[in-house]
Amino acid sequence: MTSSEVDPAMFERFSSRMNRKSAALLLTIDTRLDRILQAWLLVAGFAAAARIAFSPHPHGGAGLTTFASYMLLVVAPFASTLLALRWFENGHLQPQPVTRLARVSRWQTLRRSEAECHPLYGTSGIMVSLLVGLMLNVVIRAAEYLAAMPPLPVPAPRWLSALHFAMTFDAVLFGSLYMIAFVAAFRRVPLFPRLLVSIWIADLVMQLVTAKMVTAAGPLPRAVSSALHNLLEGNIKKVLISMALWLPYLLLSKRVNVTYRHRVPAA
Repeated sequence: MTSSEVDPAMFERFSSRMNRKSAALLLTIDTRLDRILQAWLLVAGFAAAARIAFSPHPHGGAGLTTFASYMLLVVAPFASTLLALRWFENGHLQPQPVTRLARVSRWQTLRRSEAECHPLYGTSGIMVSLLVGLMLNVVIRAAEYLAAMPPLPVPAPRWLSALHFAMTFDAVLFGSLYMIAFVAAFRRVPLFPRLLVSIWIADLVMQLVTAKMVTAAGPLPRAVSSALHNLLEGNIKKVLISMALWLPYLLLSKRVNVTYRHRVPAA
């Protein structure tokens, strides 16, 4: 066998092993989601408390705004997940959208009962990586916020208050939205692909709005301006990389199309 050839039996064994691992990980998420959420509250809450406790407070301590923002950062993803689990309790029963936006390639429509009997129906396989990635995105965003935003002193300059508000709004809003998208994917809601794309676009717009809002509040110190530019640029790059990696999968994957769009490739 040459290096350019692939042993079909070997590939099948590898594919089967990966499917078993993804199914096991999916089962873990399903059965332990409550523990995952509890762990989030514990770890994120401890990290926020440590950020306040170990930060210098030259003006007499952190203000109420800091405590409120850190509490929102911790609680919002937890609450949005619980709400989404209720909203999408029977997400797979929701009707298909009237207008198709994903028109790449040719597809044959299936009835819901036919799609649910298809061997590719469900959120295992590569979809598990996307589910985990959505959750990790919330963790990374919260960690970056805690690292970038120290407790807000009392009083605070106007530019710092604007920066604190914009960054808090961004972290809380998109931490919640990405967890809602996670639940929508997990519960096989037909609108999940376009929901995730909409969140990506909103995330990109939010980075530009944040930059404009903060710069409009007054001249920034050079070090702060440079750090803010790097942070927003990094957020934009992460969203663009996510879109480049996952958008083709959301459009062309047979599993995604069977599970969320109830269709298979046309013969």
